[in-house]
Amino acid sequence: MGGLEPRGFIWVIARRLALSERVGGQGLQHRRVRRTEEIDWLLENDFTDVLSLLETNQNIAAYREAGLRAHHLPLPIEYDDDEAERVFVALEQILSAPNCSLLVHRDLMDDTLVGFMGGYLLRSGLIQDPIMATAAIQEIAGRPLGPEGRRLVTSFLE
Repeated sequence: MGGLEPRGFIWVIARRLALSERVGGQGLQHRRVRRTEEIDWLLENDFTDVLSLLETNQNIAAYREAGLRAHHLPLPIEYDDDEAERVFVALEQILSAPNCSLLVHRDLMDDTLVGFMGGYLLRSGLIQDPIMATAAIQEIAGRPLGPEGRRLVTSFLE
């Protein structure tokens, strides 16, 4: 294996759903060579899809050139409930494909990204209780959720 694991990488659901910081690094720290090595790692680890929640379309062309299905759902730093709902719908649609292995990223591993994953665990029925979903995603991410992350876990139940 020659690729590099993306920064902040964690599995939410083994071999199915993962999170990381932006592939190649965020902002001024972004490195094209590192992006290539991280994309190689994704391919070596059988990822099929990437969902970018960046406000801009950075890396989308690189994902597609590598053969990954790239999905871009711009999520501003200050988002509203409709934009958040679109993220949950996108997760459900992408993960409905059999054999899909999805990486979701923003610039950083923040409360919003982790909170969406806790919300997905609850909304998908994988975990039935909001308190357990919050505890599980905190354990998976290795960090506590702040108020915004906790809100995302429970606010968008169908």
